[in-house]
Amino acid sequence: MRTELDAYLEHLRRERQVSPHTLDGYRRDLLKVLALAEGAGVSEWAALDAHHLRHFVARLHERGQSSPSLARLLSATRGLYRYLIREKRCQQDPAAGLSPPKGARRLPRTLDADRAQQLLDGAVEDDFIARRDQALLELFYSSGLRLSELVGLDLESLDLGDGLVRVHGKGGKVRELPVGRKAREALHAWLPLRALAAKDTALFIGRQGRRLGPRAVQLRVRQAGVRELGQHLHPHMLRHSFASHLLESSQDLRAVQELLGHADIATTQVYTHLDFQHLAKVYDSAHPRARRRTEDNE
Repeated sequence: MRTELDAYLEHLRRERQVSPHTLDGYRRDLLKVLALAEGAGVSEWAALDAHHLRHFVARLHERGQSSPSLARLLSATRGLYRYLIREKRCQQDPAAGLSPPKGARRLPRTLDADRAQQLLDGAVEDDFIARRDQALLELFYSSGLRLSELVGLDLESLDLGDGLVRVHGKGGKVRELPVGRKAREALHAWLPLRALAAKDTALFIGRQGRRLGPRAVQLRVRQAGVRELGQHLHPHMLRHSFASHLLESSQDLRAVQELLGHADIATTQVYTHLDFQHLAKVYDSAHPRARRRTEDNE
C-alpha cells in the first residue's frame, strides 16, 4: 500500500505539478488513511471499502478532527482512487458518496459599528506608512474587499471621481464597488505620497515602490488592531464587519451578496445570523421583561 501511495504522490509532483504545500497536505491525509487501514488489517487499497472509510472518519471526528479537515481527507482519498483505477490497480472508489459529519456552524467574527469607528477615526500621522495604512483600512471596510482583491488593485482600478473601485474576485469575476466618503478622503491623502515612490502599477506599495503582498497587509492590519483596539484583527474581519453592518441597516441580502461577490446567496446568509445576534442583544438589554428574567436568574 505504501508503494502505491508513494507512486501517487510522485504522480502529483511530477505530472500534476501540485505545489509543495498541497503535496504535503495530500501526504499527511493519506498517511492517516494508510495507518488506519493497516490497523484494521487491510493490506491493499483494493480491499478498503466504504464501511472501513466511514468508520475511520467517525474515529477521527471523535478525536476532534474538524469537518473541513475530514472533507479534505476524503477528497485526497478520492484522488488516490482515481489514480489507482486509471492504473488498473483498483476497480472502485470506496470514498465515492461519503461526506464528513457536519460541524457546528462558526459565525464570522466582526467589529461592532462603534469599534470600527474607533479603529478608523484615530489621529493619522502625515507620512507614507500611516497614510497608506489608513487608506487600505478604510477601503477594506468601505467596500468589503477580500485580501487578495485589495493587494491585486492597480491605480487604474480606482475611480475616485465616481467613487468606484473595480476588483477582480474569485474565478476572475470583475465587479465594481462603491467607495465611501471616508475611504475616498483617505485615498486622496495617500495617492500623492504613493506617486513619489511608485515603481509599480499597484495601488498599495511599500517604501521600495513595489506592490504590497498579502502577508505585509495582514501584518499592518494586525498592528492597527493592537494599537487602536487592543485586539487581534485580520482583513477578513473588516470584510465581515462591512457585510454585517450593511445588512443590519439595509436588510437587502441580495445587494450584500452582489457587493461581496458571493456566487451563492447561501454563503451570504450567514450574516443574517449575525444580525439576529445583534437584535437578541438589543432585546436582552432593552426589553423590560428580558431584564426582569435576567435579574430573576441572578
